[in-house]
Amino acid sequence: MRRYEGLFILDTAGSADGGPKAVEAVKKLIAKAGGKMEAEQKMDRRQFARVANKKHTGGFYTNLVFELEPAAMDGLELAFREHELVFRVQITLAPAVTEAATE
Repeated sequence: MRRYEGLFILDTAGSADGGPKAVEAVKKLIAKAGGKMEAEQKMDRRQFARVANKKHTGGFYTNLVFELEPAAMDGLELAFREHELVFRVQITLAPAVTEAATE
């Protein structure tokens, strides 16, 4: 399994408490693909510096670290593109955890 770090911008327009629900939906997609959650950092709702269209002026940002088999990544990225709450996502390989960092 590889460690991945994903920065998600979730579309919570029209929902006052949509952030936590959207994060749970993304975590379920990761679990459905066979992934294991490691860490979560919620960064709250932020306005976009450059607005592409008036429908999306901001989004709920969250950072998730998870483990997943590399073969399952293509299917997971497709699931993110098709999910209505995921506005943007950027997934990178997460740095390996060293013993000094865990102590």
